[in-house]
Amino acid sequence: MRILFLSSWFPFPPDNGARMRTWGLLRQLARKHDIAMLSFARDVPIDRSSLEAVDQFCQVLAVVPYGISRQSGPWSLAHLFSMKPRSLLQTYSLEMEARVRDALHKHTFDLIIASEIGPGLCTTPHAVGVSAIPLVIEDLELSMILDAVRAQDTCKGQMRHRLTWWKQRQYAVRLLRQVQGCTVASDQERVLLQRIAPEFEALKVIPNGLDLELYKGDWQPPMSDSLIFPGALTYQANFDAMVFFLETVFPLVQLQCPEVTLRITGRTDGAPLTRLPVNEHVVLTGYVKDVRPVIAQSRVCVVPLLTGGGTRLKILEAMVLGTPVVSTSRGAEGLEATPGEHILIADQPEEFADAVVRLLTDDALHDRLSVNGRCLVKEQYDWVSIGSQLNDFLDEILVRHQSDCHAEGGDRVAAVADRGWVSGVDR
Repeated sequence: MRILFLSSWFPFPPDNGARMRTWGLLRQLARKHDIAMLSFARDVPIDRSSLEAVDQFCQVLAVVPYGISRQSGPWSLAHLFSMKPRSLLQTYSLEMEARVRDALHKHTFDLIIASEIGPGLCTTPHAVGVSAIPLVIEDLELSMILDAVRAQDTCKGQMRHRLTWWKQRQYAVRLLRQVQGCTVASDQERVLLQRIAPEFEALKVIPNGLDLELYKGDWQPPMSDSLIFPGALTYQANFDAMVFFLETVFPLVQLQCPEVTLRITGRTDGAPLTRLPVNEHVVLTGYVKDVRPVIAQSRVCVVPLLTGGGTRLKILEAMVLGTPVVSTSRGAEGLEATPGEHILIADQPEEFADAVVRLLTDDALHDRLSVNGRCLVKEQYDWVSIGSQLNDFLDEILVRHQSDCHAEGGDRVAAVADRGWVSGVDR
């Protein structure tokens, strides 16, 4: 196939979960298909080496700045009463819309993939309703928005976030009526999507994975009494996880293991670090270009996530590097990992601290989880096999679309145009 890939993240360097998923899937798609990409980018301009790295697998048609318009006054009030989600109104890009239309005018494509990776919908709206070419949403994630509702402890907060969830849910349902397929990264996301859109059937779970070749090598043995949390504190779910861990779990661990240290890797720019109860045993490393040796040389990886969706790449990375993981249930959601065999799961502070201490002090347990975790990733989370699942799903979508076109006399353009009111934003 000739595929137009719309990406919410520029995939290189693959140094966070969103870029790692996009990079992994693009490389697998490119083994079978001809890919052209239009991408948003949080950091622009993209340097030449990053463009060249992506160009090895797909043609980069354009990179568009991703921005959030925080309008106030009358515009803010208009957003409140709009039927479209505020996040869409704030991020919709007229430049990306023009780039999509130009690409479809100049090139011939068999399929469009709109990669979301993150709460809500910021990429798909730029492509829906503009062509009769089948459109597939990749990694739709709505659970984080619903989590935000449940996390509110005030009536005002509940009302505000319930309105956000209602708009996102209604918009997603309308959008699904105009696409030919959708993927999610976990079974939990699949269940949620089927609950809000039970009539939508072209749904496939495509989990996250790893390029196993990148994790081979001698990374040196782990240091005793060392913990790691590999995650940027600029991401709200990661920041909330560290607040929970440092306030309620880490002090309990220190009571039994006074020399324990915690390294938190990833960017911290703009994060309210004063809210973190850090001490001399907590190290904020900042952005680490290659986090693999840092993870491999840690005794335990902690993933105390309370919100978020998808499949946790930080857990998969730790496992394949032989570093045992202690996670909350939510943190390990979407993984086919058996507690006690591949991973330790704990949701209460005392239980979490106890699990961490056990891995710090029990060599037999540590070694068993290390071996079993590595085997699990190799067997189930290799991008090669996951890419094959996605390719099979896309083949099914195209065959079904061609069959539908034939059954309807090939005249589907008008039907798409009639439903095109969902695309775009209020201007």
